[in-house]
Amino acid sequence: MIDVTLEAADAEAMRALGAEVIAPMLRPGDLVILTGDLGAGKTTFTQGLGSALGVRGDVASPTFIIARTHPSLGDGPDLVHVDAYRLGSLAELDDLDLDTSLDGAVTVVEWGEDAAALSEDRLHLTILRPRGGVVDMDDPAGGTRSVRITSHGDRWEGMALPGL
Repeated sequence: MIDVTLEAADAEAMRALGAEVIAPMLRPGDLVILTGDLGAGKTTFTQGLGSALGVRGDVASPTFIIARTHPSLGDGPDLVHVDAYRLGSLAELDDLDLDTSLDGAVTVVEWGEDAAALSEDRLHLTILRPRGGVVDMDDPAGGTRSVRITSHGDRWEGMALPGL
Protein backbone atom coordinates (compact mmCIF):
# COMPACT_ATOMS: atom_id res chain seq x y z
CA MET A 1 0.00 0.00 0.00
CA ILE A 2 1.06 3.55 -0.67
CA ASP A 3 0.62 6.19 2.01
CA VAL A 4 3.10 9.01 1.59
CA THR A 5 3.07 12.80 1.79
CA LEU A 6 5.19 14.85 -0.61
CA GLU A 7 5.79 18.56 -1.01
CA ALA A 8 5.35 20.36 -4.34
CA ALA A 9 6.96 23.79 -4.31
CA ASP A 10 5.19 25.22 -7.36
CA ALA A 11 3.10 24.46 -10.46
CA GLU A 12 6.03 22.81 -12.24
CA ALA A 13 6.53 20.50 -9.26
CA MET A 14 2.84 19.55 -9.41
CA ARG A 15 3.17 18.76 -13.13
CA ALA A 16 6.33 16.75 -12.41
CA LEU A 17 4.51 14.81 -9.70
CA GLY A 18 1.94 13.77 -12.29
CA ALA A 19 4.46 13.09 -15.05
CA GLU A 20 7.40 11.55 -13.21
CA VAL A 21 5.96 9.94 -10.10
CA ILE A 22 2.39 8.86 -10.83
CA ALA A 23 2.19 8.37 -14.63
CA PRO A 24 4.88 5.63 -14.78
CA MET A 25 2.78 3.52 -12.41
CA LEU A 26 -0.50 3.81 -14.28
CA ARG A 27 -2.11 1.38 -16.69
CA PRO A 28 -5.48 1.19 -18.45
CA GLY A 29 -8.30 0.86 -15.95
CA ASP A 30 -6.66 2.87 -13.18
CA LEU A 31 -8.66 5.43 -11.25
CA VAL A 32 -7.01 8.50 -9.70
CA ILE A 33 -9.08 10.67 -7.36
CA LEU A 34 -7.97 14.24 -6.64
CA THR A 35 -9.17 16.19 -3.62
CA GLY A 36 -8.23 19.78 -2.81
CA ASP A 37 -9.52 23.33 -2.62
CA LEU A 38 -9.92 25.58 -5.64
CA GLY A 39 -6.47 26.43 -6.92
CA ALA A 40 -4.79 23.58 -5.08
CA GLY A 41 -3.25 22.17 -8.26
CA LYS A 42 -5.58 19.33 -9.32
CA THR A 43 -5.70 20.32 -12.98
CA THR A 44 -2.01 21.25 -12.98
CA PHE A 45 -1.20 17.75 -11.72
CA THR A 46 -3.42 16.25 -14.44
CA GLN A 47 -1.61 18.30 -17.10
CA GLY A 48 1.65 16.60 -16.13
CA LEU A 49 -0.05 13.23 -16.14
CA GLY A 50 -1.55 13.82 -19.60
CA SER A 51 1.79 14.96 -20.98
CA ALA A 52 3.55 11.84 -19.71
CA LEU A 53 0.78 9.56 -20.99
CA GLY A 54 1.10 11.17 -24.42
CA VAL A 55 -2.51 12.12 -24.93
CA ARG A 56 -4.04 14.51 -27.45
CA GLY A 57 -5.24 17.97 -26.53
CA ASP A 58 -4.53 20.47 -23.84
CA VAL A 59 -5.59 19.25 -20.42
CA ALA A 60 -7.78 21.96 -18.92
CA SER A 61 -10.35 21.94 -16.16
CA PRO A 62 -13.49 20.22 -17.46
CA THR A 63 -15.65 22.07 -14.92
CA PHE A 64 -18.38 23.12 -17.34
CA ILE A 65 -18.42 20.00 -19.50
CA ILE A 66 -17.94 17.62 -16.54
CA ALA A 67 -15.81 15.04 -18.41
CA ARG A 68 -13.33 15.19 -21.27
CA THR A 69 -11.57 12.30 -22.99
CA HIS A 70 -8.02 12.79 -24.26
CA PRO A 71 -7.19 9.97 -26.70
CA SER A 72 -3.72 8.48 -26.62
CA LEU A 73 -1.39 9.55 -29.41
CA GLY A 74 0.55 6.30 -29.04
CA ASP A 75 0.19 2.90 -27.48
CA GLY A 76 -0.71 4.12 -24.01
CA PRO A 77 -4.12 4.52 -22.42
CA ASP A 78 -6.53 7.37 -23.07
CA LEU A 79 -7.06 9.89 -20.28
CA VAL A 80 -10.59 10.55 -19.05
CA HIS A 81 -10.55 13.78 -17.02
CA VAL A 82 -13.63 14.39 -14.88
CA ASP A 83 -14.54 17.37 -12.74
CA ALA A 84 -17.20 16.31 -10.25
CA TYR A 85 -17.46 19.76 -8.64
CA ARG A 86 -20.85 20.52 -10.20
CA LEU A 87 -22.29 17.08 -9.54
CA GLY A 88 -24.72 16.89 -6.66
CA SER A 89 -24.54 13.19 -5.90
CA LEU A 90 -23.04 9.82 -6.62
CA ALA A 91 -26.08 9.11 -8.80
CA GLU A 92 -25.14 12.00 -11.10
CA LEU A 93 -21.58 10.68 -11.28
CA ASP A 94 -22.98 7.25 -12.16
CA ASP A 95 -25.11 8.85 -14.90
CA LEU A 96 -21.90 9.86 -16.69
CA ASP A 97 -21.42 6.16 -17.50
CA LEU A 98 -17.72 6.37 -16.68
CA ASP A 99 -17.56 2.66 -15.99
CA THR A 100 -17.85 2.05 -19.73
CA SER A 101 -14.49 3.79 -20.27
CA LEU A 102 -12.69 2.76 -17.07
CA ASP A 103 -11.19 -0.42 -18.48
CA GLY A 104 -9.37 1.19 -21.41
CA ALA A 105 -8.33 4.52 -19.94
CA VAL A 106 -6.74 6.17 -16.96
CA THR A 107 -9.55 8.08 -15.27
CA VAL A 108 -8.80 11.15 -13.15
CA VAL A 109 -11.66 12.61 -11.10
CA GLU A 110 -11.24 16.05 -9.56
CA TRP A 111 -13.47 16.70 -6.55
CA GLY A 112 -13.90 12.95 -6.63
CA GLU A 113 -14.52 11.85 -3.08
CA ASP A 114 -17.74 10.12 -4.21
CA ALA A 115 -15.92 8.52 -7.15
CA ALA A 116 -14.36 5.98 -4.79
CA ALA A 117 -17.46 3.89 -5.48
CA LEU A 118 -16.29 3.47 -9.10
CA SER A 119 -13.45 1.13 -8.16
CA GLU A 120 -12.01 -0.60 -5.11
CA ASP A 121 -8.59 -0.13 -6.74
CA ARG A 122 -7.64 3.53 -6.85
CA LEU A 123 -5.08 6.17 -5.99
CA HIS A 124 -6.26 9.12 -3.95
CA LEU A 125 -4.30 12.36 -3.88
CA THR A 126 -5.25 14.97 -1.30
CA ILE A 127 -3.66 18.32 -2.13
CA LEU A 128 -3.39 20.94 0.60
CA ARG A 129 -2.40 24.51 -0.10
CA PRO A 130 -1.71 27.04 2.64
CA ARG A 131 -4.49 29.55 3.20
CA GLY A 132 -4.20 33.14 4.26
CA GLY A 133 -1.06 35.17 4.48
CA VAL A 134 0.38 37.41 1.82
CA VAL A 135 -0.32 36.45 -1.80
CA ASP A 136 2.50 36.95 -4.29
CA MET A 137 0.63 38.82 -7.05
CA ASP A 138 3.37 37.96 -9.57
CA ASP A 139 2.62 34.27 -8.91
CA PRO A 140 -0.82 33.94 -7.29
CA ALA A 141 -0.92 30.19 -8.02
CA GLY A 142 2.43 29.71 -6.32
CA GLY A 143 3.07 28.29 -2.91
CA THR A 144 4.10 24.89 -1.65
CA ARG A 145 1.48 22.16 -1.71
CA SER A 146 1.40 19.16 0.56
CA VAL A 147 0.23 16.10 -1.40
CA ARG A 148 -0.84 12.96 0.42
CA ILE A 149 -0.95 9.92 -1.86
CA THR A 150 -2.82 6.86 -0.66
CA SER A 151 -3.63 3.67 -2.51
CA HIS A 152 -6.66 1.46 -2.07
CA GLY A 153 -7.24 -2.07 -3.30
CA ASP A 154 -5.28 -5.11 -4.40
CA ARG A 155 -3.97 -3.41 -7.57
CA TRP A 156 -1.60 -1.31 -5.46
CA GLU A 157 -0.51 -4.00 -2.99
CA GLY A 158 3.28 -4.06 -2.74
CA MET A 159 3.70 -1.00 -4.99
CA ALA A 160 5.91 1.96 -4.12
CA LEU A 161 6.26 5.35 -5.72
CA PRO A 162 9.13 5.55 -8.24
CA GLY A 163 12.20 7.31 -6.95
CA LEU A 164 11.15 7.25 -3.30
